[in-house]
Amino acid sequence: MPREIKESDWKVLRRLHPVALERFCGRVLTEIGSVMNDDARNSHERYLNIFKIVAHRDREIARIFDDLKRSRAPTMLAEMCSVGLLTEDELSGFSPETRSVIDMLRRNG
Repeated sequence: MPREIKESDWKVLRRLHPVALERFCGRVLTEIGSVMNDDARNSHERYLNIFKIVAHRDREIARIFDDLKRSRAPTMLAEMCSVGLLTEDELSGFSPETRSVIDMLRRNG
């Protein structure tokens, strides 16, 4: 398995990285919003739940998005795909080789 992706795929990833990050953060904010509006729980329970969400999602965001470099790109792309952050149309912008590596990592991951 290649350690780095092609330059053309690297350019696509650098363009999509902030798009996927924005989607991820939007999902987290929606999740937090539903907890905030849960009137069945008191304020302290909601606070604790939000704290847990933020702690968990912070680890997840670091695993998926931190350390953007070509050698880590296939793993990063597989992670983004596994949580549904990239559309099929966006994935079609990558070379067949990179898509194949992403699929293999997702199956083995």
